[in-house]
Formats: sequence, structure tokens, C-alpha cells
Amino acid sequence: MPVELITVPCLNDNYAFLIHDAATGQTALIDAPEAAPIQAALDARGWTLTDILLTHHHDDHVQALPALRGNARVIGAKADVHRLPDLDLAVAGGDTFTVCCVQADVIEVYGHTVGHIAFHLPSENLLFTADSLMAMGCGRLFEGTPAQMWDSLQRLRALPADTVVCSGHEYTTTNAAFALSLEPDHSAIISRAAATRTARENGLATVPSPLSLECETNPFLRADDPVLAKALDMAGAQPADIFTEIRARRDRF
Repeated sequence: MPVELITVPCLNDNYAFLIHDAATGQTALIDAPEAAPIQAALDARGWTLTDILLTHHHDDHVQALPALRGNARVIGAKADVHRLPDLDLAVAGGDTFTVCCVQADVIEVYGHTVGHIAFHLPSENLLFTADSLMAMGCGRLFEGTPAQMWDSLQRLRALPADTVVCSGHEYTTTNAAFALSLEPDHSAIISRAAATRTARENGLATVPSPLSLECETNPFLRADDPVLAKALDMAGAQPADIFTEIRARRDRF
């Protein structure tokens, strides 16, 4: 049986994720923004955490760890051990480990921070990206360079199209508006913006999202798309330069 995935809204706009293996009862948490809603989700299902996976060191992804840790194994980036909570398993890009009886691959996704990692569960088609790849966007570059983030996003974009992207924030409404500001006549972006608006009006999350949809509508994944380059008056420019321009425009949006 596949693992069960639960999306848990936290704080103002964060998401945490729970995965659960029914056969063994093993349960993992990806990021720990706020204890109360995560514990409520666990209690409602009678689950106990066996693992906690951390994507990066920012407070809104780790601050609830002390309240939730218990006897869970805590996994995070080896490059960030100096500013993460104490880890039981430190991992780096290219490493694999087992969680909830399935393989997890560690992907280095520097950009938002230097040390940010993503977790890919290939057998489950699940990808936990936190503040690297987001729904119709990507994280602000607090530490890394545009070139690093573009490299990270290309690595994620290369995963199977049916991968489900579990990102860390509910920013899709603003990201959709920004994407439309770049390409107001792009039919797929128009459709997704409308679907996003309807979902939010009904109190529904827009996360997770299919990687195929991100590749079609997320401008940060399309820095090498000649159609977008033309819309930006950057036809023929290098994709890394186009990505830099898109990120700069989003920061001003």
C-alpha cells in the first residue's frame, strides 16, 4: 500500500506534511512550523511520529520540533548542522535513507538558503520542496544566488511529470497574479489562476500540486522557454539571466 499523505496548515500560510505507513504504523513529519495543528492531526488518526524531516533552518520550519520530537528520529542537512536542531541523521544531496518503509532521496536545492534540501520519495511520486520550488513560484533568495536556485529548480524539474510537489507555503494566489503579469494571455496560467481563486474562496489548499502543472505554469521553471523570454523582451538571453530577471521582478511585485 502507498503511504498516506496529510497536508497540515500551520501558522498564517505554512504547510507541514505527514506521511504514514499503515502496515507498520510508522509516521513521518516533514517540517515543523507549529505544534498544535500537527499534534491535532496526529491525535485524530492515532498516529505517533517516528521520523521528522527538516528541509532548512528557518524558524517557521523547525520551531515546533521540541514540542513534537519525542522519540522520533530527526533528519536534516549535514551542511546545516550548525544551525539546525540536533539531528539523529545528517544527510547530503545524493544520499538515500528509508522512511515509512520507502526510499527517500535527498536533493540539494540551494538558493532560498545555502543548505536547503528537498526529499523525493520516488515510489510514492512525492517531493517535499519547502521553500525551494513552490506552487507557481520559488523561494526568495536569502542566501543563495540566482544561478544556484536555477540549478536547483532544473534538478527538480527533471523528476517524473507525475511527481506531486509538496511545498511549504500558501503563496499561490500572489504567485499566479505575478505569472499573469508576465504573460497575461497564457491560457494555462489564466486557468490555474482561476482555479486557485476558487480554491481559496472555498478555504481549500492549493498545495500539493503536480510537477507537470508547475512545468507548464510556473515562470521560475520556464527560464529557458523562448515564449517566456520573448514576453520579457529577453529573446536569446541565457536562461540563468532570464531567471535572475524573473526573480528580481517577483521581489518587486
